[in-house]
Amino acid sequence: MQPKRYFYLIKVQYLGYRLHGWQKQPDVKTVEELITKTLRYVMPEQKFKILGTSRTDAMVSAQESAFELFLDYEPLSDLDEFLKEFNQNLPQDIRALAITEVDAKFNIIQHPKLKEYAYLFSFGEKNHPFCAPLMANFQFDLDIELMKKGAKLFEGKHQFRNYCVRVSENSTFEREIIKSELVENTEITASFFPEKSYIFHIHSAGFLRHQVRLMMGALLQLGRGELSLEDLENSLKPSVEMQMDYIVPASGLLLNKIGLEDF
Repeated sequence: MQPKRYFYLIKVQYLGYRLHGWQKQPDVKTVEELITKTLRYVMPEQKFKILGTSRTDAMVSAQESAFELFLDYEPLSDLDEFLKEFNQNLPQDIRALAITEVDAKFNIIQHPKLKEYAYLFSFGEKNHPFCAPLMANFQFDLDIELMKKGAKLFEGKHQFRNYCVRVSENSTFEREIIKSELVENTEITASFFPEKSYIFHIHSAGFLRHQVRLMMGALLQLGRGELSLEDLENSLKPSVEMQMDYIVPASGLLLNKIGLEDF
């Protein structure tokens, strides 16, 4: 007889700078491993498993991500108390934001969602060292206005074969970019941030491996004069082989929000 199972959606945020991404790996600290370890501590008698909605890479942070918690036999008696105890025992760079009970029909992988990524960067003079966990720094000049035009070219449905790595035979490369824009940063601030910094915002239901970092790399090449707007347009055509190979540092990338329908 199968045990009764209970399902919970937990939203979290984390600073990824010291971590090796979401997915559990041997001999390194990951978000999944630290969350699992904490759950074992706060629920020592419970049988459980977790499933994340997004596998961020090493050093990538998240303002809002989520995972599903599956509990066998016994439900959580008090969600508010659980959230409080969970946060008290999580590492300082991981925070649980909210918990919601869901039913067996909910599937965190297949549930309709919109992922919002942001890439935070500055250019020119070297940044204060405290910026390193959140902001990439490029010590060369950039044509920001041209990069803004380039960012808009990504909007709509395109083939992103030239913007991914580790391609498999069954890969599909069409993605619809709901929003793509590069703006001056007024959202994430600190006293030690440079006078001017910028954010590349990109929204889609899904991304290929390293796609956002390669898109940001292409915008940097555009801003340096190494690519043209025409090159960028051509790179999105299915018939054009033009593999992008400039992968920007992961530490500037932020999973800004996971928009789960109805949650």
